[in-house]
Amino acid sequence: MKLAVVGTGYVGLVTGTCFAETGNQVTCVDIDINKVERLRNGEIPIYEPGLDVLFDRNVAEGRLTFTTNLQEGIKDAEVIFLALPTPPGEDGSADLKYILGVANDLGPILESYAVIIDKSTVPVGTAEKVHAAIAKNAKVDFDVISNPEFLREGVAVEDFMKPDRVVIGTTSEKAQKVMEKLYAPLVRQGNPIIFMDERSAEMTKYAANSFLALKITFMNEIANLCEKVGANVDDIRRGIGTDSRIGKRFLFAGIGYGGSCFPKDVQALAKTSEDYGYDFRTLKSVMAVNDDQKKKLIPVVKEYFDGDLKDKTIAVWGLAFKPYTDDIREAPALENIKALLDAGAKVTVYDPEAMDNVKRLIPGITYCHTAYAALDDADALMIFTEWPQFRTPDFEKMGKLLKEKVIFDGRNLYELDQMRDNGFTYYSIGREALNVKELV
Repeated sequence: MKLAVVGTGYVGLVTGTCFAETGNQVTCVDIDINKVERLRNGEIPIYEPGLDVLFDRNVAEGRLTFTTNLQEGIKDAEVIFLALPTPPGEDGSADLKYILGVANDLGPILESYAVIIDKSTVPVGTAEKVHAAIAKNAKVDFDVISNPEFLREGVAVEDFMKPDRVVIGTTSEKAQKVMEKLYAPLVRQGNPIIFMDERSAEMTKYAANSFLALKITFMNEIANLCEKVGANVDDIRRGIGTDSRIGKRFLFAGIGYGGSCFPKDVQALAKTSEDYGYDFRTLKSVMAVNDDQKKKLIPVVKEYFDGDLKDKTIAVWGLAFKPYTDDIREAPALENIKALLDAGAKVTVYDPEAMDNVKRLIPGITYCHTAYAALDDADALMIFTEWPQFRTPDFEKMGKLLKEKVIFDGRNLYELDQMRDNGFTYYSIGREALNVKELV
């Protein structure tokens, strides 16, 4: 099939590359001339494990091409994906100006029937707005459907090629047949294509992400209570995670969720609820708790240093909101670093992928080439991202590099006995605090 993907951000590039891998002819369209030139030259602007292999193969074999010309990009396309940004407005609502702008442009240049797909996460009713915008100037038949993505950054290629399910919102039998044909190679193992109406599909994406955000936030609340009652959140996670009604995933306590999806989607669903006159109290609590959770360790650090961080050097491991990505959107590390700087501390940082993105946002910190270099002569270490390479470090080497053997761990990477045996003062989330000063 001939496909067009409008937008070459995270979702658009993964979508276009993966559909090219299943044998389709895919043209990706973007208004950013520099980005298109980089893509044509084989440079991928995002970090996503495994994407480079598929990208290089499909570009080399001519199935994946790039253009800045919308009319050229959609010519003869049976399917047109809209994978455009929907940034949150000041009130939390999703801004549809990019999607509706392209929809207005599509109407007069459509030459034959096409299925127009909202791949971006959009509020309920967006498919109708897109349809109306195209219809104003369209001379041919078309359908607008909702096909939300469920990609996890860091494993997006696997998620796309082996989806748990494919959700498609359409009431058009013609569009349904096109989508069954398009997704057939990806659901050969029996995972379902779930058809529903457009509004239900749009709501499904928000419901899924908001529920996962709720699970994370609930466990963070449990962790905060554990610290007060003397319980261990890791034991509780194992105790409830084996209940099949609850499940094991998204139960790890930490310093809150970030990224491009959860914060934005929870805000947007809350705004939709407000617009329809419903007080979604759980979502309000999720947002409030997460905002507080992100900087939970700052008071702990200040207390450890007797309220004075001036001229203290704090090493930071991890900048991305999660491992296996360079995405720093809503990353807890950023708020914590700014709080440390405001308190007068010096900050040295290391992240294997995200440092270039942070350099454009936060001046005045030292970026290091290795994790150990960040520790050299630092007064303490703070951990914000659970990169695998941080899980089994050389603790003896760490102890020699740090002025004091103290770690503030926002991701609970280490076992308490492990820290006790290595002589570290160790603060984590929802577990006993190990203070060597007090133990001696």
